[in-house]
Amino acid sequence: MVTSNVVEFAGKVRMPRLGMGTMALSIEGRPDRATAIGTIHAALDAGVRYLDTAWSYYLPSEPGPDGTGVPRDFGYGEMLVHAALASWSGPRDEVLVATKTGYRRTLEVTNRDAEDPQQSPGDGASASASASERQHLQAAGSRYGWMADSRPETMIRDAKESALRLGVDALDLLYSHGPDPAVPYEDTVGALKTLLDEGVIRFAGVSRVDNAQIDTARGILGDRLIAVQNQFSPSHPDPEHTMGHCADLGLDFVCWSPLGGFLDAFDSHAYDPFRTVAAARGVSYQRVVLAWELTRYDRLFTIPSARNPHEVRDSFAAVNLTLAPEELSLLP
Repeated sequence: MVTSNVVEFAGKVRMPRLGMGTMALSIEGRPDRATAIGTIHAALDAGVRYLDTAWSYYLPSEPGPDGTGVPRDFGYGEMLVHAALASWSGPRDEVLVATKTGYRRTLEVTNRDAEDPQQSPGDGASASASASERQHLQAAGSRYGWMADSRPETMIRDAKESALRLGVDALDLLYSHGPDPAVPYEDTVGALKTLLDEGVIRFAGVSRVDNAQIDTARGILGDRLIAVQNQFSPSHPDPEHTMGHCADLGLDFVCWSPLGGFLDAFDSHAYDPFRTVAAARGVSYQRVVLAWELTRYDRLFTIPSARNPHEVRDSFAAVNLTLAPEELSLLP
């Protein structure tokens, strides 16, 4: 049973459990910079106090030698959050900024072999061996993708760059963006421990993980591990039950792509019951989805993305939408 949609998180004052993801403001399809900053301002003015970004939230303008872009692209999302907070007149000390490290973006070039989705961007002569051997993730039909790079030296360097971009002495919360098949998971978590010990970050989280990896992180980090960020939505209902495991351990569960996501295809029919409830309520089905998610676990945070002020205001209104038992009976 949910006790409140406002809780204490990561040592901050009590904050709503509905935050904002900034990926849609930072990667392909993103709005212009002024609109993006205005959208973050609208979120903060509405009451959002959790902003989620990542080192890898950028749009490669060109492939670069290893396919992951060039330095002028890097960290766009973090710089956007910094600019928005610097120009906002509200209580900055109430806002938690979470970022992530361990991934890169990739850009497909015209001579890439489209039949080999694991091939590194760029031709075989120019792509570095280290990049071509790393895991690549790419949405169908997209020129852009993601590359795992969770080597400890990369994570530590990137975290320090993130702190500079965000203009802080220490990051509020840093997640490992995801496991890297080329790196033992203990080493990835060990990099978070080093960053905690050095005071570069205040708290740590892990993302895209299963229960065994959560246990590994907990064993290494102890109570300095405070959150797990995994995908959860009606179309991706946490098949490994990591939310329940977080509840057993007292960890916060932060769900990414809470409305299904916009890079990969998802089952839109999973949202039909929410559309039914929304139509009767006279609100958007997205608002009903988010309100439902908040009933799943009293330490769940949901972080929908938005590309304009209207979307973020509609999403945040979910904190004040209480679903009746008869409505919840229609939902998963």
